[in-house]
Amino acid sequence: MESPPPSSVVRFGTYQVSLQSGELRKAGLRIRVQQQPMKLLEILLEHPGEVVTREELRGRVWPNESFGDFDQALNIAIGKLRSALGDSADSPRFIETLPKRGYRFIADVSVIDADVRSREPEPVAEDLSAADPGHTLQGAGLAVALKRLLWPSRGVIAALALVVIISLSILSVWRFRSWPSGIRSIAVLPLENLSGDASQNYFADGMTDELITDLAQISALRVISRTSVMVYKGARKPLPQIARELNVDAVVEGTVVHSGDEVRITAQLIEASTDKHLWSESYEGELRDTLALQNRVASAIADQIRINLTPREQAALRSAKAVNPEAYQSYLKGRYFWNKRTADGLKAALAYFQQAVEEDPTYAKAYSGLADTYALLGDWQYAVVPPKEAFPKAKAAAIKALELDSSLSEAHTSLGYTLRAFDWDFDSAGKEFQRAIEINPGYATAHHWNAMNLGLLGRPKDALVEMRRAESLDPLSLIINADLAEFLLLTHSYDESVKQSRKIIEMDSTFAIGHKQLGDAYLLKQMDKEAVAELQEAVRLSGGSPICVADLARAYVASGKMNEAVKLLSDLKKSSNVGLANAPQIAMIYASMGDNDQAMHWLERAYGERFNPSILLRSGFDPLRSDPRFEELLRRIGLPGEIPHNSQPAG
Repeated sequence: MESPPPSSVVRFGTYQVSLQSGELRKAGLRIRVQQQPMKLLEILLEHPGEVVTREELRGRVWPNESFGDFDQALNIAIGKLRSALGDSADSPRFIETLPKRGYRFIADVSVIDADVRSREPEPVAEDLSAADPGHTLQGAGLAVALKRLLWPSRGVIAALALVVIISLSILSVWRFRSWPSGIRSIAVLPLENLSGDASQNYFADGMTDELITDLAQISALRVISRTSVMVYKGARKPLPQIARELNVDAVVEGTVVHSGDEVRITAQLIEASTDKHLWSESYEGELRDTLALQNRVASAIADQIRINLTPREQAALRSAKAVNPEAYQSYLKGRYFWNKRTADGLKAALAYFQQAVEEDPTYAKAYSGLADTYALLGDWQYAVVPPKEAFPKAKAAAIKALELDSSLSEAHTSLGYTLRAFDWDFDSAGKEFQRAIEINPGYATAHHWNAMNLGLLGRPKDALVEMRRAESLDPLSLIINADLAEFLLLTHSYDESVKQSRKIIEMDSTFAIGHKQLGDAYLLKQMDKEAVAELQEAVRLSGGSPICVADLARAYVASGKMNEAVKLLSDLKKSSNVGLANAPQIAMIYASMGDNDQAMHWLERAYGERFNPSILLRSGFDPLRSDPRFEELLRRIGLPGEIPHNSQPAG
């Protein structure tokens, strides 16, 4: 077929395109299409059935773009065009993709005379691909179609048509408002850094974090946490497979370009089961306005999946403030290193957060980062800073963050952690965790740490519910999965805990805590030989973690290998030092040996060092539970006299 003349109207299916005015209509109803997607359609219609190369499209539409920017722009424009036409890349009716070559318009095309069309003004459609995936005519568009069909008949027929129009309009509104899109869970895949500079990776990761945080505030939407999605950074797995692994309905993917003080964010929403493109958009602005850009992306996504936002959620997505560019970049670098969850990473994060505070003393998120960093530096897993030094600093930073911005979920969570682990103020800690969850229902860490607090307060079933919620929000987090295995022990679900621990080891066979949890479960099932094997592996992989060593010593005692247990006890006592003592672990070994006096002596030492009392939940302390001295210790700490046991959360 020859190229249609510029003044023609081209018809394909139920669509018509005016090449002169650049309008796309469906059954007479005009559909809004942006300039670049419309230009692509016109070029494809000039050569129906023929391949239009990427080079030709670049030369005619994006002659001044670099190759990277052109690829991004082309993909977005094709996605928008397919969305307007209700087309699919997998099962195309109109536009076929030829990988690495170009595109071809495959539908039958005919040319009609432009003068044949009615010149009567007609209503403009909203974005039909968003409002009605089936592209059925509704409202004003249906009125136009019926008018054309029924114009010769007036009176009764017109009245009946009016009734039909009103009924269908009401049905349409009801349908739009009440029918769910089917998308109630989502994963934001790591945004790709298109700056051409690997040192800018921290910025792309930070943008991913911000978008996850924004979306996680929407209570009706389950949003996968950062830990789980970062596993897919640089991965080339098919999107439906990623969605199955994360158990989500849709994914968001996109790119970030950061150059000087300018930022461009491009995001697209894809239905997971069908790999169908639903929406895409680009946002540009200054670095100080980045948070506002992220909020616009989150609001647009909520719009597309028809999530009803509460007034509070609407306000949260409108309330982004301008940030000091230097402080913001220091903050993002701090989060980048904090998320590495290593001793060296935490030290680097601390320096960057302190720098952010110096650059902008009113920047609440920088203080929140400081609070999170000090909390982990003083935690027994990392043992970088003595608890008596780390936790007061964490608490002070969290309080400062909340003074500057009481709506920071992370700051409430960090404050709750210090109140629980160091101040032993469990009721106040619970209130902080609940407030954090109210602000950001999708913050997995808040649910995680709240579960641990509930366990200490003697509410194991509630704790397990919270831990399962944390796991659903961050399904690939090793530490959350490990603590779920611990809480299954707390509720005496030993076989289920074994299954959970094996799942962790399948995820990462080098994760020491996974082997420790499996060994603990075997020990409670009186499978002493298997317990010893798993706990030996945990000690090896952890480099001699005190908690793993203590559990292995208990397994040796249970299996009759007292000499081996005594050797491990001696090693722990030698490595113990003031401020970072192994007192609780040593007490647990003595309790397993039946030496209650020594066990209580070391627990009193732990009390003086402000130890994390979560360890008292563990079954290693069962021999002490009837000892009045142990009951008195629980009372002084502020715990119920009969707390459930068989669990020591590791997070």
